Amino acid sequence: PSLRLLLHIATEDITADEEMNMKFGTTLKNCRHLMECAKELGVQIVGVKFHVSGSCKDLQTYIHAISDARCVFDMAEEFGFKMNMLDIGGGFTGSELQLEEVNHVIRPLLDVYFPKESGVNVIAEPGCYYVSSAFTLAVNIIAKKTVEYDKLLPSGVEQTRNDDEPVFTYYINDGVYGSFASKLSEKLNTIPEVHKKYKEDEPLFASSLWGPSCDELDQIVENCLLPELSVGDWLIFDNMGSGTLGEQSAFNDYQRPLIYYMMSFSDWDEMQDAGIASDTLMKNFFFVPSCIQLSPEDRFSTAA
Repeated sequence: PSLRLLLHIATEDITADEEMNMKFGTTLKNCRHLMECAKELGVQIVGVKFHVSGSCKDLQTYIHAISDARCVFDMAEEFGFKMNMLDIGGGFTGSELQLEEVNHVIRPLLDVYFPKESGVNVIAEPGCYYVSSAFTLAVNIIAKKTVEYDKLLPSGVEQTRNDDEPVFTYYINDGVYGSFASKLSEKLNTIPEVHKKYKEDEPLFASSLWGPSCDELDQIVENCLLPELSVGDWLIFDNMGSGTLGEQSAFNDYQRPLIYYMMSFSDWDEMQDAGIASDTLMKNFFFVPSCIQLSPEDRFSTAA
């Protein structure tokens, strides 16, 4: 009798696959039936929740979701439910720009549909936003091959070039059965950065990145432009703190990446000013791997 629930409604991203649209929640059409069942069971529905994927590019999805939530609130009044909570879910990446864009869209709608005097508490689940930027992933190229350009293009896309430039496929030592596991459930855009320095006028080539499993699902980046790389080169992926350090996969003897702790010079200076001794602090830190080591003149001083 004391059980209280949020009714999770589905969102619709017209730019995504139907499978992704229906992953979370029930349709607006089924809400009335669920409320009837809850009423019969004596379960209290106290609010509505929805989730918009972090890969969603259409901000209209938020508009439709908040509008649908308002409809569910109105529907709940017919059944005598007193709802006072709206959960707009997660899906917020580590990008401040994305957060600002979402805020710009939803704030006016919330003021209209759920004004302060309505007594509805609006909450979110910004876990991904807070932890994404906490980790940067460094991966190593373990294999490389040249492929035909038309094989690199997504299905349905016509070839627009006729030159003889090489096209490269690179295999890295991490994939969807490791740190990129979230790509199996959401179409996230992962953008690699080349660690080694290269000339500004150095040619860029169409490239794709794959994990080490030899599985057709283990594609990290479908198509991007990179300078020609070699086996042993390093690539950097920012904002990899969310969904990357879950339980170790048993697939292909996957090994979890080593974790190295780093901090900015400003944070280091603040901690020293606060009286934290170097030997106390540094015992929790490791030397960073060679791919991201600082030059000798830029490294931290560990002298007391």
